[in-house]
Amino acid sequence: MRGTLAPHLEEFIGQLNQAAEQAIKDGVIPTPELARTNLAKLSAFVTKSPDIAFTQSSELVIGAQAIPVRIYSPDPDARLPVLLYFHGGGHMCGDIQMYDPMCRKIALAANCVVISVEYRLAPEYPYPAGLDDAELVLRHYQTLLTDVAYNNQIMVAGDSAGGAICTSLVMRKSQGADLTIDKQVLIYPSVDYSFSFPSFIENGDGYLLTKARVQWYFENYFHQDESRKAVSPVFGPLDNKAPQTLVITTSCDPLRDEGIAYHQRLVELGVNSQHYEFEGMVHAFMNLEDLVPDECALLFEKIGAFINS
Repeated sequence: MRGTLAPHLEEFIGQLNQAAEQAIKDGVIPTPELARTNLAKLSAFVTKSPDIAFTQSSELVIGAQAIPVRIYSPDPDARLPVLLYFHGGGHMCGDIQMYDPMCRKIALAANCVVISVEYRLAPEYPYPAGLDDAELVLRHYQTLLTDVAYNNQIMVAGDSAGGAICTSLVMRKSQGADLTIDKQVLIYPSVDYSFSFPSFIENGDGYLLTKARVQWYFENYFHQDESRKAVSPVFGPLDNKAPQTLVITTSCDPLRDEGIAYHQRLVELGVNSQHYEFEGMVHAFMNLEDLVPDECALLFEKIGAFINS
């Protein structure tokens, strides 16, 4: 069933749809650079960035690989749980600077250390480069926390493609990788690379993220003729040792149904999984905070409550 857009988003989404139609008429060809520029423009709608006690930019250096990170703590002397955050952007866009306000809000709402990870992006670095970066940080994150107290609870979180990274790490764990993940937070996650669920068509046009855009992202992400279904976390290996999970979906999102299906699969396995749907919201609403402040406040509240449960 197609979602019904919240009234306070109608004008903005209408303007976006008109701009997209004009771009098609003008023959604008999508490129990674253009996609990155357009996503970065959404930062204009996230203007509130709270103060936090500790921030630090750093790098995880493993051999020739250097992965930039940014560390946040509301109380660097307290032994707090640690959450690794993987940003969204179709595996092609986004960075830790764009997600700085969100990571501050998560750290404050959840009273935890947040490590925001700048994993490598497609098409320059196709699958599984970014996922491999994420696994390296998960394995070695303690080496980054030389100036911050922390405890032994480790969690992962991400929006959209970042949710794909979280769930792909859980899939690797189910396949036998020696990884510890105590909880995962999935914000409108991308967990199906095969376009197998009805909302991909039902919500595939007119709601910010379109089915054509998702297909283009994946064409740039996969370069080795991988089986899209085999690498989709919603269909991949899972077991009852999967971490406690919070799945956030939005009703006006082509990815809605796959997030719900992932949650339902966890529940059927006996995993403690919670699901909350934001009615009337579109994909990436967290990047539109000034337009939907109440919904974003509730989002961070729910993340904090889940992490502290």
